[in-house]
Amino acid sequence: MKMETKELELENKLDVKQISGSVAVIDALLAENVATIFGYPGGAIMPIYDALYDYKEPLNHILVRHEQGAIHAAQGFSRVSGKTGVVFATSGPGATNLVTGLADAMIDSTPLVCITGQVFAHLLGTDAFQETDIVNITSPVTKWNYQITDASEIPSVLAKAFYIAKSGRPGPVLIDITKNAQLQVFDYKGYEKCEFIRSYKPQPDIRLSYIEQAAAIINDAKKPFVIFGQGVILGNAEKEFLQFIEKAGIPAAWTIMGMSAIPTNHHLAVGMLGMHGNYAPNLFTNECDVLIAIGMRFDDRVTGRLDKYAKQAQIIHLDIDPAEIDKNVLVTVPVWGNCKDTLPLLTERIEQKSHQEWISKFHKAIEIETTKLITPELFPSEGEITMGEVIQLINELTNGEAVIVTDVGQHQMVACRYSHQNKTRSNITSGGLGTMGFALPAAIGAKYGAPERTVIAVMGDGGAQMNIQELGTIMQFQPNVKILILNNSFLGMVRQWQELFHEKRYSFTDIQSPDFVQVAKGYGIKGNSIKIREELKGALEEMLAHPKSYLLEVAVRMEDNVFPMVPQGKGVSEIVLCKEDM
Repeated sequence: MKMETKELELENKLDVKQISGSVAVIDALLAENVATIFGYPGGAIMPIYDALYDYKEPLNHILVRHEQGAIHAAQGFSRVSGKTGVVFATSGPGATNLVTGLADAMIDSTPLVCITGQVFAHLLGTDAFQETDIVNITSPVTKWNYQITDASEIPSVLAKAFYIAKSGRPGPVLIDITKNAQLQVFDYKGYEKCEFIRSYKPQPDIRLSYIEQAAAIINDAKKPFVIFGQGVILGNAEKEFLQFIEKAGIPAAWTIMGMSAIPTNHHLAVGMLGMHGNYAPNLFTNECDVLIAIGMRFDDRVTGRLDKYAKQAQIIHLDIDPAEIDKNVLVTVPVWGNCKDTLPLLTERIEQKSHQEWISKFHKAIEIETTKLITPELFPSEGEITMGEVIQLINELTNGEAVIVTDVGQHQMVACRYSHQNKTRSNITSGGLGTMGFALPAAIGAKYGAPERTVIAVMGDGGAQMNIQELGTIMQFQPNVKILILNNSFLGMVRQWQELFHEKRYSFTDIQSPDFVQVAKGYGIKGNSIKIREELKGALEEMLAHPKSYLLEVAVRMEDNVFPMVPQGKGVSEIVLCKEDM
C-alpha cells in the first residue's frame, strides 16, 4: 500500500512543472483557443509581454494605439465571431482607458476577458506609480472582476473568467494581476477549463408551464407581434427563431442590436424598432393584442413613454436573464432561458397560422413610409448627397453580404435603417452606451473575427476623430478595412435635436475636421473625397475593389434629419414620420 502511495506521489510530481505566472497566463489563453489579442504594453504588464515574445506563432497580438481602441477592437472581434475577445493593458491609465469599453460591452452583453497589469502587491494602497484600484473602479461595468496577487491563482481564476464571460448572458470580465504574481515561479499542474461555479447559475431553469401558457396565448392571438433583440444572436438561435415566426406567421421587428438575426428582406420582417426605427413596428406596438419579446431588454429607446407602451397587449417575454423580466415592462408570461432552448419548445406547442390581414396593415404602413420618406432619402435626384443613398449603393454593391460597423449618431441610424443584411452578425454597433469612436477600432477587430468578409466602418466626421489614431494599427498590421466617413460638418444628431427642440441654437455642434484623405495618406492608407453625386458610385466601387484598407470621405447634406422619430416623452405610436409633422 505504501509503495502504491509513493508511486502516486511520484506521478503527481512528474505532472507538476515550474513556470512563471506570465507563462501561465499565456498557457491559459492557448487552452481557451485564443488566437488574437488586442493590447498595449506598459511597465506593470511587461512580464506577460515578455512571455508573449515566445508565442508569436500561436498568438496574434495586435498593437493598438490606445487602450480604448483595444477593447473596442475586441468587441468587434467578439460580435462578428461569437468568440470571447481578449485585451491586455497595463496598470493606471492603461487600465482606466478600458472603462468606456467595459461599460459598452456590459450593456451590450459582449463577452470579453481583459487582463490588466498591476503594481507589486506590497505597493498596493501606497499610491505607487501608475497604481489605480481598477477592481473597484470597474465593478459596476464588469460581469466579474478579480485581483490576483499570487501566481498559483492564475490558472483557476482565468478559467473562471472565460467561463463567466461567455456563459449565460455574456459580458466583460477583468482580471488584474500584480507584477510579482506575473514574475513568480510556482508549481503548475496544468490548466483545466471551468464548467461549473457553485455560486453562479448562468441559465435559469426552463419552466414548461410558462411555455404552455405562452403557446396558448399565441394560439388565441388575432394580432400577434414579435420583437427581437441580440439574445437571438448571442444564443445562436437564428434557425430556431425563424422556425418559430414562420410557423406562427407573425410579423417580426428587430432592435438595433437584434438586426441581422434574420435576413432584413425576410417576408415576415417589418423593420427596426426604436426612436429612429421604422414607422410600422412602432405604430403597431400599441395595436397588437399579443407582444412577444425575444432576447431583448425593453430599453427606453424601444419603449418611449412606459405608461403609453403596449397597454392593450398581453406580453410574453423570453430572456436568459431573469433580471430583465418585469424590469421596465410588466409581462403576462415570463419565459426564462436561452431562446435556443425555449423557442423549439414553444414552436412545438403553437399552431400553424398565417395572419395575412394583420400583416397587410404593416405593409400599408411600410408603403406610406416608403413613399413619403424612404424613396426621397435613398433615391434623390438633386441637391446634396444623402446618407441614405450612400447606404443604398453599398447594399447594391455588396449584395447585403458585408459586415457594417457603425459609429454613433445620424449615420448610425441611417445605416441601421437602410442596410440590407443577409447574414447574422453583420450589424456591429454600440447600442446601449452609444459610444462615439467605436467604429474604427471595432471594424479592425471585426476583420480579425471574420477575415473572409468585407468589413465597412461607417462613421461621421465627429466620431471619426475620436479614435482616429487607430489608423496606425491598420498601417502596421494591414487588416483590410473599408473606412467610410459621411461628413456633414456637424455633430449631426445633437444638431438635429438643437434644430427641432432648441430653436436652431447650434451650440458647439459645428465641428471642423482635418483633410481626412491626407491624414489617411500619412498612415499609408489610400483615400478619396467626393462631393458630387455623379462620382459616388464609382468612388464606392473603387473603395470596395481596393485590395487593402481604403478611406472614402463623402460630403453629405449638412442639415439633414433622421426620421421617423419618436420625440422624447412621447409614446411609440406617436412616432413622427417627417419634419413637417412635428
